[in-house]
Amino acid sequence: MKKLSLLLALMLVLTALSPAAGALADTGYSYNYDFWGEVVNSPDPYAVKATLTHLELGLDKKLSKAQGLFVKDNLIYICDTGNNRIVVLEYKDGNYSVSRIIESFEGDVEVNTFNAPSDIFVNDEHIFIADTENNRIVKLTYDLQFLLEFTKPDDINFDQSITFLPSKFVVDGAERVFCVVSRVNKGIVKYENDGKFNGFVGATRVSYDLFDYIWKNWIATEAQADAMADFVPTEYDNIALDDEGFMYVVSTNFDPYQLSIGNFDPIRRLNSLGNDILIRNGNVYVIGDNDWTDIGVYTGASKLIDCTALEDGTYFALDRTRGRIFGYDDQGNLLCAFGGNGNKDGYFRMPTAIEHMGHDLLVLDSQDCQLTVFTPTEYGKKIFSAIYEYQQGRYDESAKEWKEVLMYNGNYELAYIGIGRALLRQNKYEEAMSYFKTKYDDNNYGDAFQLYRKQWVEDHIVLLFVVIVLVLVVPLIIGRIKRVRWEVKRFENDSKTIR
Repeated sequence: MKKLSLLLALMLVLTALSPAAGALADTGYSYNYDFWGEVVNSPDPYAVKATLTHLELGLDKKLSKAQGLFVKDNLIYICDTGNNRIVVLEYKDGNYSVSRIIESFEGDVEVNTFNAPSDIFVNDEHIFIADTENNRIVKLTYDLQFLLEFTKPDDINFDQSITFLPSKFVVDGAERVFCVVSRVNKGIVKYENDGKFNGFVGATRVSYDLFDYIWKNWIATEAQADAMADFVPTEYDNIALDDEGFMYVVSTNFDPYQLSIGNFDPIRRLNSLGNDILIRNGNVYVIGDNDWTDIGVYTGASKLIDCTALEDGTYFALDRTRGRIFGYDDQGNLLCAFGGNGNKDGYFRMPTAIEHMGHDLLVLDSQDCQLTVFTPTEYGKKIFSAIYEYQQGRYDESAKEWKEVLMYNGNYELAYIGIGRALLRQNKYEEAMSYFKTKYDDNNYGDAFQLYRKQWVEDHIVLLFVVIVLVLVVPLIIGRIKRVRWEVKRFENDSKTIR
């Protein structure tokens, strides 16, 4: 009896400690969410292609507190922050090797070495490096000649009491610099290509608790209000640029409750005016894990510290809380979630940056001092192929690819929706409706039903016309016949009366 009681107690404890997506052991390495928000395990969309440390690369010392990562063609640039250098890797013939190490540069400048470089951006002509502890972003030629530096703005709109610590940045096609600066919450600092400060872009929405707002503004004393946190926009943590020139920004400073109800967007896609244009049509919020726990070693909501946007409109975000990677399509549907915290291949201890090379994903781990390269599995390739075929207008091929995805994973909701969207584009509205209905996609089902109704009316217009005519004319004919019969009968009656 005692053994039974102990067993029941143990089962209760294990049940209490098994959140839906809060512990990787409960969900498997890869997973997704269904329509009801429940975690559904899935095949792995990515597999580890390479794990690169200083030993594999032949470096003289370990990477130290590495923070920044950038890919240009077949070159990978790593900001080896703790070692004050940039390590450049070359990918060739399936192998990764050190191409060069950048520790200094030439030119008319007071300091020509780096101090804690945290990010890098490379275009077709120049190299830009966030030299954080030297309080600047430097612009160099490919042969490391100094051209320009972007420093603390001497402007009344920039708080002069703040130490200028540029952490992350991107450079657009006109070589304007958009920079995330530590402790600056007015948005992204914008520079023209000549180094001139040009204001802020894309300040985040203010996130606050309604009760705190009412208490601070109408109930609390002045001293209590001063002690409470100010309701100000939150600062960004990272920034990335997509092929269309739009900026993806992420922020980890939020109220978990506001996040859980969809009142805070940790990922935003900004246009040139700083407006968020990210599409969020998926059945879960674009916030990483939609269900989390405060029990266990890794607690709380996902904190998305970096993202990378691929050429097909998909994008991947990196979670610092549990070391996971979340992939989304251009409509905000969750493609996949995988990874976790640990010291095995494909797991991380302190992930800091994510980049892509084609569909391969590269993740930098500052604590493990290594770079992990992921490549799509056959399952993952089918997903990307289905998306690509759809974007190219080859809807038959797209539907075929989605059906093959279902052979790998019959629970994959996006495959049903993808097939439905392909059928919709082929004017097969009734078939599309059945796929949307299967996965409770009300929006697409409504569009398909509207088009199906229009098509049905067009196909049956003659029949409808005949029916309408009959509905209108038959009662008139019947009424006329009845009236004639009534008049005949009255005439007969009148004739009998006269006789």
